Amino acid sequence: MTLTAYMPLLLVASIYLLFWDATKSSNKNRAFFALVSVLLGVVYLAWRAIATLYLPPELGWANQVWTILLWLVELLTFIEVGTFLLIMSRTNERSAQADALAQLPREPSPSVDILIPTYNEPIDVLEKTIIGACNIDWPNKKVWVLDDGRRDWLRDYCRDREVGYLTREDNAHAKAGNLNHALAKTKGEFICIFDADFVPFPDFVRRTIGFFDDPTVGIVQTPQHFYNKDPIQTNLSISQDYPDEQRLFFDEMAASRDAWDAAFCCGSCSIQRRAALVAVGGVPTESITEDLLSTLVMLRKGYRTLYLNERLSMGLAAESIQGFFVQRERWCRGAIQSLFLPTGPLGAGLTAIQRLLFFPTSWLIQYTVRIMLILIPIVYLLTGMIPFYFTSINDLIFFQVPVFLAFFLNMRWLVGGKYMPLVSVAASVFASFRMFPTVVASLIKPFGTPFKVTPKGSSSVSGRGAELFTFYQILLAIALTVAGLLINVQPEIAVIRFDEFYPIAVFWSAFNLVVLVLAALLCFEGPRFRREERFDVHESVELELDDFKTLGELIDASVDGCKIQLDSNWLSTPLPTSMVARISGVGAVRLKPIRVNRGAIAAIFEYEANQRDLMIAKLFSGRYRNQVDDVSGFGTILARLWRRAFGD
Repeated sequence: MTLTAYMPLLLVASIYLLFWDATKSSNKNRAFFALVSVLLGVVYLAWRAIATLYLPPELGWANQVWTILLWLVELLTFIEVGTFLLIMSRTNERSAQADALAQLPREPSPSVDILIPTYNEPIDVLEKTIIGACNIDWPNKKVWVLDDGRRDWLRDYCRDREVGYLTREDNAHAKAGNLNHALAKTKGEFICIFDADFVPFPDFVRRTIGFFDDPTVGIVQTPQHFYNKDPIQTNLSISQDYPDEQRLFFDEMAASRDAWDAAFCCGSCSIQRRAALVAVGGVPTESITEDLLSTLVMLRKGYRTLYLNERLSMGLAAESIQGFFVQRERWCRGAIQSLFLPTGPLGAGLTAIQRLLFFPTSWLIQYTVRIMLILIPIVYLLTGMIPFYFTSINDLIFFQVPVFLAFFLNMRWLVGGKYMPLVSVAASVFASFRMFPTVVASLIKPFGTPFKVTPKGSSSVSGRGAELFTFYQILLAIALTVAGLLINVQPEIAVIRFDEFYPIAVFWSAFNLVVLVLAALLCFEGPRFRREERFDVHESVELELDDFKTLGELIDASVDGCKIQLDSNWLSTPLPTSMVARISGVGAVRLKPIRVNRGAIAAIFEYEANQRDLMIAKLFSGRYRNQVDDVSGFGTILARLWRRAFGD
């Protein structure tokens, strides 16, 4: 190895070291860092094409085809990464604008219809959304439940709470058809749409409606935040230390897309101008992702979609592996469907940058790339076919390593604690075995697959299930990788000779094995200890225990129950037979104590009259949260992953 080989690596490290504290909200800074990565990538791909693509004839035509195929995969990877960096090279923050617009008088208040489309969600999901919608602080609003399940009990529930209830004779066009049916029956100037599992905060309309003072605004989208843990967090036992899988998109990428005028409607948690919907003929029904298509058809009519990056609602992330894949397969298929529609990204009426950013690049490329990264060392170790003509380790250090380092540092600088490569790669590999066939099937036959509702709520998780289809493929990949390593440590049966590339292949294989083990763990549902998610509260409460009165602290609470820390004088108190807590915003709630531990009582609520509704309104008002925002320390994550894989 020569010192010259390390020069690009040192240059990259120096650039990021010098500018690490640069302002992340500056588009100039973001563009500069993105450009560094892109230029390094272009140089690397050129070197690969010139120096490593063509093999000596004695290696055979099959190996030559393999190396060209892998270079094309790398080219696709560069396109995906380059598109991501282009998006992230800008960002937009609209909270200050929302502050100013919220202060403007609006008399009379514009009318707002709040639409909640539903099909088969249970009451423990729906009640939170309906109550949250009823508590939106806006004088001229009407809440409508759009029931494609035609359930009498839901009709009665809505009647008791003076909420509008709409149903129809059939379920044509699924959610899009349900919304269009409601549009014909309602008349509000603006339409808020919340999926049946998303609870809006009281200030949702006040924070968003001001943007429609601009007549070109058709949709204002807000981020989706979650009060439960998704399968990645749960199945790897990192619920307390790792953000949910969608935080990177909603906290970072969506705001960057907004800066390019390429934000898009995500269905739930949006507010739309009725006139814009009417102008495009209602919610599009040609795709199973009607939300994305809504943005595209409105753009062609001169209506923009804006993104306000504020936490204005909470919802349910997919609660099971089944729900995770139902959701992702629908998003993937819908995005690919758009390619075959005149209203999609390839149709007329969009700018070049909008075509690029609405093209489903990531859906088409990421799963192919992940599977190939697993296959490359397997093919090399078992067949001897090299992935490229290996010139020297110096060349890899000079051309390849700086690209990896620059992208890693770029991600750390841009998104910080929203990303950890080890977990992110494992989650992507886990998804790839199921999603790659979906991509292929969608390209061959984009239409004809029905809309599937993501299963959520009390009926969505039945025990601790397993994704065996993916698990067996992961086991096969692990077995082939281990076999390749073992075969080549025995000189008598070794397929490849020991050369400079062999240690790289061994390291690559070892990394793949770690990733595959984590992906295998994701195939098995982790434990979910509570039916209802709990929120940290930490509020003082007045307590009546048997015939005593005292003060306590409401540590946490869910809709079902709570934990209350008693005064220190009660540390040895036995389990009370009766208990009443006066909780702010709810009143005097009777509790059923179930255990005492170190002066803290765990209890179940025994509600009277409308107290359950009041507790839902309190907990889902936005004042409390149980969401992880950033990755904990690297060591903490590794320790939890180790315990998940091997126990204590």
